[in-house]
Amino acid sequence: MLRYLTAGESHGPQLTAVVDGLPAGLPVDLDKINHQLSRRQKGYGRGSRMDIEKDKVQVVSGVRFGRTMGGPVTLVILNLDWQNWQETMNPLQPAPEDAGLLQEGSAPETTRPRPGHADLTGGIKWNHYDLRNVIERASARETAARVAAAGLARQLLEYFNVRFASHVVRIGQAALSAEYDLANLERIVELSEASKVRCIDRVAEQAMIAEIREAEKDGDSLGGIVELIVRGLPVGLGGFSQWDQRLDGRLAAGLMSIHSVKGVEIGLGFEAVKRRGSQVHDQIFCDPDACPTKKGFYRRTNNAGGLEGGITNGEDIIVRIAGKPLATLNQPLGSVDVRTRKAVKAMSERTDTCIVPSLAVICEAVAALILADAFLDKFGSDNLAETERNYRTFLATPY
Repeated sequence: MLRYLTAGESHGPQLTAVVDGLPAGLPVDLDKINHQLSRRQKGYGRGSRMDIEKDKVQVVSGVRFGRTMGGPVTLVILNLDWQNWQETMNPLQPAPEDAGLLQEGSAPETTRPRPGHADLTGGIKWNHYDLRNVIERASARETAARVAAAGLARQLLEYFNVRFASHVVRIGQAALSAEYDLANLERIVELSEASKVRCIDRVAEQAMIAEIREAEKDGDSLGGIVELIVRGLPVGLGGFSQWDQRLDGRLAAGLMSIHSVKGVEIGLGFEAVKRRGSQVHDQIFCDPDACPTKKGFYRRTNNAGGLEGGITNGEDIIVRIAGKPLATLNQPLGSVDVRTRKAVKAMSERTDTCIVPSLAVICEAVAALILADAFLDKFGSDNLAETERNYRTFLATPY
């Protein structure tokens, strides 16, 4: 029901996102989208580019008088750093006559792939010796377009009282050590938003900052783990009739598509294999006065992370996502020049030491796009009045 595409290069003129399938009549608040873009740019360990880019979204189609019209919505984010890269990225610059040679006066090649990045694999796939053609699209700058697109999906879900939160549970060797309560979602949001590394514990926060400082001093990078919580989704989203309907699989695939992500676990995740079934599965209780989104059924534990059989069960969606250290290092690793085939040090350019705090925000965005699609799949997407009518009817029925 809900589809989106992104386009643009890291240092090109702009990023573009096209979102199709939103119901007509949805109120669109650009300030809320810009707020999400601002959250993505924050976090201790980000590089100097964040001082250049001040991401703001422009709507160039699909919205009139502050509401969606039913057709595709096109969003644009201008790259302010484009001014510094025009010689390298100018799309009007003549292409080399020979793929193996550069014309006099053209931008320098990038031929030294970074281990852990898409440089070499993308170069081979697309037959590019100048790896700049790969780097520009493979860059995590693309996530700004996804966050903008998700700003629309998130506003749809928030209209139906769905709430999002995220926080960082580990950076390098520094991690939350104490148990924490997810019941008070507002407190999780308050603490994470106030932290330089989106950590809800001040002791762990200082340890994470110290880890980032040490890595920066060494010209290295750090990864970590973030936790995502989504509250308020009704039971019944997703499906199991076919493999691609399973919402846990769709979430895992979407989150794994984010740059640097190497692992996703839902609910208890890998910890479940250490326990017996009686210690894993969430017992079911019934209370006619329970939240209508749960149809009167509820669990006192949430080891399943809000998903059973590929379908939401009304409890919180809880997902942990592991992001590896970035591949661009200020002390580069060994590599091979793709033209000369000789051993070299990998390329190095402006980079971040740690993007884990930003990863948390990006995971919220990608999850919002997937969950909004599942929501519209169940309740309809032609216009907001129809979606709302179907949703209210669903809540009013006992089963």
